[in-house]
Amino acid sequence: MLNIDSIENGIVIDHITAGRGMRVYELLELHKLDTCVAIIKNARSSKFGRKDIIKIEGVLNIDLDVLGFIDNNATVCTILKGKLVEKKKPPLPEKLVNIISCKNPRCITSVEQVDQVFYLCDEKTHRYRCQYCEQEYKK
Repeated sequence: MLNIDSIENGIVIDHITAGRGMRVYELLELHKLDTCVAIIKNARSSKFGRKDIIKIEGVLNIDLDVLGFIDNNATVCTILKGKLVEKKKPPLPEKLVNIISCKNPRCITSVEQVDQVFYLCDEKTHRYRCQYCEQEYKK
């Protein structure tokens, strides 16, 4: 079994749905950090069968809207001095700004340099619509 050391100060994003870890890494722009980041894919989970985990050394805050959009079942654990000080689940965000792009070629966002804004239109199915043209975002 692979062993990844615990972190002294930082964040552990746990219970990421298996296969979504790299998407979380990309959208949180973790590649831009100058710190140690460990991505564990397909770890065993008694709750879900398989899960992904991301450990980020030295970072104490992340964009919960991005994480909630990708996987609102994940948990964010804040670690200080080797101890768990906070554990929270990211909420499903009501509004997304510059996280996803509208695919409608006639939308103003495809011609103008404006923020890509999407609003949650159905919480049960996690559907979002473009603020400008009402185009539904399809994953």
